[in-house]
Amino acid sequence: MALFDTDVLIVGAGPTGLLLAGDLAARGVACMIVEREPGGSKLSRAFVVHARTLEQLDARGVADELIETGAIFETMRLFGNLELDMSLLRSRFPFLLCTPQYNTERVLENRASRLGVEVLRGIEVVGLRQDAGGVDVNMRIAGTVHTRRAKFAVGADGVRSVVRDALGVPFLGRSAVDSVMLADVRLSRLPAHELALLSTSAEGFCFIAPFGDGRYRIIAWDRRRPLPSSAPVTLQEVSDIARRVMGSDLGLHDVRWLTRFHSDERQVPDYRVGRVFLAGDAAHVHSPLGGQGMNTGLQDAANLGWKLAAAVQGWAPDGLLDTYHAERHPVGSMVLALSGRLLTTALARTRRARAIRATLPIINLLPPAAQRLRETMSGLSISYSAPPGSHPLAGRRVPDVLLTGEAQRLYAALRAGRFVLLAPADEPAVMGIPLPATVMHATPMSGRLPLMLVRPDGYIAWASTAEDPATRLSGLRSALTAWCGVPPASSDHNLGSASSGRSDQRARG
Repeated sequence: MALFDTDVLIVGAGPTGLLLAGDLAARGVACMIVEREPGGSKLSRAFVVHARTLEQLDARGVADELIETGAIFETMRLFGNLELDMSLLRSRFPFLLCTPQYNTERVLENRASRLGVEVLRGIEVVGLRQDAGGVDVNMRIAGTVHTRRAKFAVGADGVRSVVRDALGVPFLGRSAVDSVMLADVRLSRLPAHELALLSTSAEGFCFIAPFGDGRYRIIAWDRRRPLPSSAPVTLQEVSDIARRVMGSDLGLHDVRWLTRFHSDERQVPDYRVGRVFLAGDAAHVHSPLGGQGMNTGLQDAANLGWKLAAAVQGWAPDGLLDTYHAERHPVGSMVLALSGRLLTTALARTRRARAIRATLPIINLLPPAAQRLRETMSGLSISYSAPPGSHPLAGRRVPDVLLTGEAQRLYAALRAGRFVLLAPADEPAVMGIPLPATVMHATPMSGRLPLMLVRPDGYIAWASTAEDPATRLSGLRSALTAWCGVPPASSDHNLGSASSGRSDQRARG
């Protein structure tokens, strides 16, 4: 057996694992993805794709492909009485996309396949161990246990993660609500609102949303029937709670999927344990209300992929891999708190709590509050902490920016998988320092933007509005050292440009 069978071994071929595998392969990193289930999923657990996730998919060139598979909705409806106008989002994707999870998986698996990734299915991981140099993963293949060695491993294997259990990492939290019913059906009558995200009453709640293919997802909870999650579900049971909550079951019929589950609110304390990382539902799980789960996992992968590639390729600055936990754990905690508040509001048990819920439409009379809620639900408000003294933009998401030259847009330029330095063509700081191969220079059409170094995941690593060219140059040198693995005195790096497409041929030292 070779010293390493692969650079990164990913356990789990759901959306999180597939996006991560594609990102690694796009950067030339060898990866192996193994999945316990023998065939691709035909179920539709998740179905809402939010604006920030679509931006991340746009940076990989597959957003438009996914949008074609589903239905677009500009209104998000909460609790039957609060409507959020998502068309006011400051994004190229000011809407919700509803599409079954298997469409997201198919698009991401096709991308990974084009990049040379093979998904090995029907393989069960049964344990792992790690040392200072790598990770040995034990897996059962055709009844026999084999060991594969990788430099790093990622557990993207869901709420019942074998990787998490093998690490001995606790999954802290609680069971929030039992006996939630899920059904994928057709309707004889269309809902009054194009996306009635959540309707509630003293009887329970009923969530309904279209997939765009003539079918609808219903998630319902009946306060009167707290059955165990193992109890079978009947279409009549779903119909009954829908009528009691919404006044009509809309003629639901032709069921494709019926199940019952309990909703947990849990998170691991550490997203990184040595050379092993946890992502997606293996790291955090919460109420489905708000449609945050798959989106959070995909954004975990977008954060982790380029950092793992940097470590494998040897240019990662000290501590870069630790920033995965430092940045994504707080986001996971925020999502747990948000979905928990939505669930608590939906389950309002007292008359006073239900009266408070009835007053929620007042948010739309307060534009700043409505915009904050829109941006929180869509993921656009997510930002990462920056060192003291950083520019206020550091750590924040960067919106799409129009560029001169071939790329035309920032998120198109990000498809190269590199940092992007946004600066005028004649910026003295750019002229005064060679850029490494991990960074490309792009010229924004607007001359009013700050000088910005944008990370491969679309967040601002560094920005400057200093008037003194020497100050900008010094700041850029420090940023390249901190983020891009450039030694402070280095001067023998490739110069890449999104606006010109030119680069010199000097090898990176």
